[in-house]
Amino acid sequence: MPQHTFKLNGTQVTVDVADDVRLLWVLRDILGVTGPKYGCGLNVCKSCTSHINGKAFNPCSVPVSQIKPTDEITTIEGLPDTVGRDLHPMQEAWLDKDVSQCGYCQPGQIMAAVALVRKVKAEGREITDADIDQLRNICRCGTYTRIRAAIKDGAQRM
Repeated sequence: MPQHTFKLNGTQVTVDVADDVRLLWVLRDILGVTGPKYGCGLNVCKSCTSHINGKAFNPCSVPVSQIKPTDEITTIEGLPDTVGRDLHPMQEAWLDKDVSQCGYCQPGQIMAAVALVRKVKAEGREITDADIDQLRNICRCGTYTRIRAAIKDGAQRM
């Protein structure tokens, strides 16, 4: 089988897997990184949201063959390391705002929120409701009000 190499949560990894295997299955089934959740497999629910080179993406829709050796994949497990702490500021805000109910979508929600806040801050502005409206991560429990509050709080902490 072909080998695929990339950086995952700060560590270079190599996997032997067919080119057409989606990155989500490589992460979960081969590498044991289970933070990105499987929801739809169609890039709709976004419960698998992770970062590639600092930008949000959905590994359920990306074949591993499209990942380059220079690509850096960050999942919820590696997010705290990006700030050198036990928890990322967005994770702290999530806990303080008591966002989670079932918790299934939360890793993807947090990863999408962090990428959005980084983008907005790079543009030199504060996050707005219109920015948050652009997020399309689905929460089956409907905790959107708390999610919005946590994103705003997390943005202040970042």
